[in-house]
Amino acid sequence: MTLKLVIGNKNYSSWSMRPWLALRASGIDFEEIFVPLYTGDADKQKILSFSPAGKVPTLIDGDITVWDSLAIIEYLAERFPEARLWPEDRACRAYARAISAEMHSGFQALRGECGMNLHRPIRPITLSADAQTNVARIQEIWTDCRERYGHEGPFLFGAFGAADAMFAPVVHRFRTYAIEVAPQVKAYMETMMALPAFAQWTEAGLAETLVIDRFEQV
Repeated sequence: MTLKLVIGNKNYSSWSMRPWLALRASGIDFEEIFVPLYTGDADKQKILSFSPAGKVPTLIDGDITVWDSLAIIEYLAERFPEARLWPEDRACRAYARAISAEMHSGFQALRGECGMNLHRPIRPITLSADAQTNVARIQEIWTDCRERYGHEGPFLFGAFGAADAMFAPVVHRFRTYAIEVAPQVKAYMETMMALPAFAQWTEAGLAETLVIDRFEQV
């Protein structure tokens, strides 16, 4: 039975991007179900019909329903161990899980000030001290991963995996808001943007025409 992934707008929905990218980059077959966000009660009720949380993304695997990006990725890692979404080494895997959870629960200032919007013209904004701290911490994480595991491949832990999927929307945020980054961080961003699945999501997001005013104020 084909997996189903319920997602929101590719232009805006950073949370949808994470499991979508994990699936597509891993070559896992799935059916995409798109529900536009903030378009009225009908679409809200449609999302609720898939998930009691009333949010995207939601993964449906037969009679199993999983919502929340990180929970979906964890489920996929168990369901498709051959995809190797988490590193095989226990210490490396623990580190990958820790930074993925940090991304999942943290960086609120950066999220609030630099919302994902692929259509937005590339230009900088003045970031708060908290957002600047978020940027510095993300750069620290990426640089540390590349220094530790760069000999194994171009992604955070060598091969593409769950941690890359969790941080993928930040690549767009750094690019869209013209945030200055260190050379090693820029190289990692270029690696992510060259990933075919990442490019496919980006192309589809740029092709969308639905505008959500609340996300167009920055």
